Amino acid sequence: QMASSLDQLKPEIEAHIRSVKDFPKKGIDFRDIMPLMRQPKLVGRLCQAVADHIQSKGGVQAVAGLEARGFLFGPQIAQILDVPFVPIRKAGKLPGECVAAIYAKEYGEDRIQVQKGAISPGDRVLIIDDLLATGGTLAAAIDLITKVEGIVAEAFVIIELAGLNGRDKLPKGIHTHALIVYPGA
Repeated sequence: QMASSLDQLKPEIEAHIRSVKDFPKKGIDFRDIMPLMRQPKLVGRLCQAVADHIQSKGGVQAVAGLEARGFLFGPQIAQILDVPFVPIRKAGKLPGECVAAIYAKEYGEDRIQVQKGAISPGDRVLIIDDLLATGGTLAAAIDLITKVEGIVAEAFVIIELAGLNGRDKLPKGIHTHALIVYPGA
């Protein structure tokens, strides 16, 4: 029943994802979720379905969203679940004491941070983002939650670009749920 509400929404969500050829550069088929954001009721139903889905798996004590598009869904899902929303941001964006995780990018490396104390040891956390591509950011987010002694209940993404094999970068044993999987890159 719970999982089926996500499955039932899938074609409707997919209908509002636009494919943009050669963006941001030639050869890339960009999956744009912004048309979905123009459907407030559908976004609300999606957030409710994700909340129901994670409740059926034992619930969480926090929802962590990845900058920036994880912020489009994370706060709403956290409100439905009545748990804190925890932003995971690029280094230098969050005030106060932070914990960081570093990940490799195409050129050099980048780091993401979470504020110290935002997640308590033992908290079950739902990580939310719009896209799983190469997996670097999501793997770093999982690392970050583990560093602060949180437990990743699940990583949930709206879209997975399976051709980029991002899942292979994620630690084994972490359940990752992709609503829509595109075979290519």
